[in-house]
Amino acid sequence: MSLEDLRKKIDETDTELVRLIAQRLRIAREIGREKRKRGKPVEDTVREERVLESARRIARDESLNEADIESVYKEIMTLSKSVQEATVAFQGEIGAYGEEAAFQFFGPSIQVKPSESLDNVFRLVEQGEANYGVVPIENSLEGSISRVYDLLLDSRLKVCGETELRISHCLIANPEAHLGLIKKVYSHPQALAQCRAFLKQLGSELIPTYNTATSVKMIKERKMTDGGAVASARAAEIYGMQILAREIEDNPNNFTRFFILSKQDASPSGHDKTSIVFAVKHKPGTLFSFLSELAARNINLTKIESRPTRQKPWEYNFYLDFEGHHQDKLSKEVLESLERVSIFVKVLGSYPKAK
Repeated sequence: MSLEDLRKKIDETDTELVRLIAQRLRIAREIGREKRKRGKPVEDTVREERVLESARRIARDESLNEADIESVYKEIMTLSKSVQEATVAFQGEIGAYGEEAAFQFFGPSIQVKPSESLDNVFRLVEQGEANYGVVPIENSLEGSISRVYDLLLDSRLKVCGETELRISHCLIANPEAHLGLIKKVYSHPQALAQCRAFLKQLGSELIPTYNTATSVKMIKERKMTDGGAVASARAAEIYGMQILAREIEDNPNNFTRFFILSKQDASPSGHDKTSIVFAVKHKPGTLFSFLSELAARNINLTKIESRPTRQKPWEYNFYLDFEGHHQDKLSKEVLESLERVSIFVKVLGSYPKAK
């Protein structure tokens, strides 16, 4: 066979290769849409390892170098993940705990969209500028984030996932600063509250801001040598700042639970939770009657909390989490029983329980 004939075969093979890669990317895009429906992360390391092992096995059968084929496949898989990529909104600046929670849930193959407020996170997802939103719902030490509950009540968005992030705070400052110079400390009110003992000992003025990473960015831009910020070690790294003290939180059991928001909740996984909000009729025993329905069906109640209705003084809505998916038979039964004794019921979403 002549050189020209061989080159023609190479060209034909290359054409087929590109078409096959294009087909793989179309399938990957469909997989990405299905993952978003189910509230699943793009990153799936178990699946990736299976694909790579299959590629290595085929390489061995074809007498090819396994490392070379694995390298090629990793590039193809990176390209495949890029078309599955989701845009995720969070409150704060780059380096905020909300961004860290987004990466923890979805993996690194996402585009993040910082937002100045929780309200705007909801707006970005509602208007389609982001596929998902990540919002803090409660902290293990400081309790619930009331603004998020109020926004969930009014929004059409669904809770499609949850993740729990270990919060470890650092005192961060400009490279020229040292502990003796720090007169003011900036951070989110909850972060300041979680570090009461350390900050009291430091004796500095505490100044609340809307986000931890924003505080780091601010003292950097203002070149403050007498100001510090409470934020994550990652925020210090991102903004090129120094860490004056690590793990300054009062309690090491400091976790924040985040909700993942989208326009639809997740499909049943077999290990789900459901979040609802409701108001019961003002009759003796109505709330007890509903809770008894949960107990009778052996459905585990994981949280219940009341919030003012904002319509009449001393009237409350109840926010409740229970194990199970709202499409499950027992969950449907219990929600139907709640409708009989309630003024209104809203399912905020069903989602896989945080691992």
